Amino acid sequence: MQPATLTLREKLAAVRERIARAAERSRRNPADILLLAVTKVFPADIIRQAHDLGLRDFGENYIQEFEGKVPQLGGLDGARYHLIGHLQSNKSKKAAELFHVIQTVDSSKLARRLNENARPLDVMLEVKLSGEDAKSGASPVELPELIGSVRACPHLRLLGFMTMPPWSEDAEASRPYFRRLRELAETHGLPQLSMGMSHDLEVAIEEGATCVRVGTALFGKRKKA
Repeated sequence: MQPATLTLREKLAAVRERIARAAERSRRNPADILLLAVTKVFPADIIRQAHDLGLRDFGENYIQEFEGKVPQLGGLDGARYHLIGHLQSNKSKKAAELFHVIQTVDSSKLARRLNENARPLDVMLEVKLSGEDAKSGASPVELPELIGSVRACPHLRLLGFMTMPPWSEDAEASRPYFRRLRELAETHGLPQLSMGMSHDLEVAIEEGATCVRVGTALFGKRKKA
């Protein structure tokens, strides 16, 4: 247990240093950038270790997987759980019960379903900026209507946008997508941008990310079941 904790401490320090350097280059305050630890496929014990090291925000992709971890996560003061995977409207009730933040709202129907649970939720709108069929999200032209729908939901608080660019080993390939998301956020007057992962977080920060979603750089490669 101890060596694993030390290893995580070292990786966390390295990621925080990367964030600080990117923020400095961009003349930004690193305190304004949330490090979201992506813990999908990792056991609850990893979340507890990360919490012990000061992390408070954790990202999960799958409702059923996270539901299985919840009984082991009691007593983690200040922990906030973000759903960053695609959410079907028929699973909205369970998602609203389990998570503090839903980053992948992509339709008015989903927003209304989440609101029906009557639990305060922070939400972000997932925006699809690539032509990939595998990617989810609302198109830029759908955003005005979707923003209006979310703001009409009294239990939802709209934070901003999130996106997933096409995968590339080259971090610079993500820049146009991050820049476009920032421009959309500025157009619609939304303050928060969830974009950037382990391999391209610096580019995301340079383009205005307020939340970077980091898994591999903290916890290593995910083991396939």
